[in-house]
Amino acid sequence: MPGISRKAATALAASASIALLATACTGQSSSGASDDASKDTTINFWHAWSAPNEVAGVKALVTGFEKAHPNIHVNVVGNMTDDKINQALRTGGDKAPDVISSFTTNNVGKFCSSGALVDLDPFFKKAGIDPETTFPKAMNEYTAFDGDRCTAPLLGDAYGLYYNKTAFRKAGITSPPKTWSEFESDAKKLTITKGDSYSQLGFMPDYHGWETTTEHYFAQFSPTYFDKSGKSTLATDPAFTAGFTLQKKLVDDLGGFRKLETYRATLGDEWGDKHPFHTGQVAMQLDGEWRLGMALAAQPKFDIGVAPLPVPDDRAAQYGKGYITGTIAGIAATSKKQNAAWEFLKYVTTDTDAVVGFSNAIHNVPSTLAALKSPKLKYDPRFKTFLDIAANPESTTSPASINGGVYLTTIQQFGYDYESGKAKNLRSGLASTAEQIDTDIAQAK
Repeated sequence: MPGISRKAATALAASASIALLATACTGQSSSGASDDASKDTTINFWHAWSAPNEVAGVKALVTGFEKAHPNIHVNVVGNMTDDKINQALRTGGDKAPDVISSFTTNNVGKFCSSGALVDLDPFFKKAGIDPETTFPKAMNEYTAFDGDRCTAPLLGDAYGLYYNKTAFRKAGITSPPKTWSEFESDAKKLTITKGDSYSQLGFMPDYHGWETTTEHYFAQFSPTYFDKSGKSTLATDPAFTAGFTLQKKLVDDLGGFRKLETYRATLGDEWGDKHPFHTGQVAMQLDGEWRLGMALAAQPKFDIGVAPLPVPDDRAAQYGKGYITGTIAGIAATSKKQNAAWEFLKYVTTDTDAVVGFSNAIHNVPSTLAALKSPKLKYDPRFKTFLDIAANPESTTSPASINGGVYLTTIQQFGYDYESGKAKNLRSGLASTAEQIDTDIAQAK
């Protein structure tokens, strides 16, 4: 999905720019929730989508809302970066957004703690909508922080395993791996060396390898990230030790860091037709639901299979879960039309037909439990894997933090050091990384 590439590219910049909100914006939900939503009014909706099919999807979504609410008109401003949205949330004004959407779920903690976006719980309660029974568990979690639900999910992304069915058959593998031990075995069987390189690599385990980030791996181990006091559990939760150990073993068993990195440097771009999974250079790929459409468009010379990511052998019963993230939407604290803004937000995030229509248009995972089961969904049969992952209560996400995704970047950096051999002691490395995370969060507060 094009939106995901923007997420990856802008996450760090957004984390930095939104820090300004903590001191510049203190709006409360009561400041602008006195407008009469039944009167004729116009609200501003800012979003980041820009691809033609995405823009058309947003237009259809807005048209549906305006038809249902003829007195509320929506002025749409697209292709807006998080940085521009953050500036507008600070300054306010007639041209500023009343409703925003962002690809950066990591910033929910900052959006909520700074007061940049209003607490939506009073609106949900007044409307008789229970977020816990409306949204999938992981999506419900990543849209709130510290008791403040300042955002709602607006479609989502689920991560699973893509595999080359043709290569599987040649290797004598009859089904996708369900446990990590099966995955390790399959990755070795699928790896064909060619001199000092590969003609086919079973799996690219390196953290630099497209979507093989620490949080995507660790989701299958059900990590906690923080304890009840807000301290990092990186050094105490065995999920992290297991996750790092697994990935490092994959790196070593599939040729070693240097050999894998040398091969990776010869492979195509993540967002182009020459992605190594498309070309058959990599036989298995950890990726999101958008990859299916991109892979099919590249017209590969093999059959594509889709399955959930494997789980630890001692958690085999949890097979079917995955990592969940997505787009978030919220109401600006500076808005003077918050009741009208709520009508729009409620429609685009909770109306089943609206969510389904938007999902069909931009090929993301629906973000309500009802929409996930809707017969009106249109998708390739393989896409159902991601619908099931999204609906799975065992699926996990990265928790919100007051300083955004900084803690994830810190963990990822340690991952780079550990896989490359720069950091040799896992236990002490996890301890020092956890200490850094706690220090960063304390400073942010």
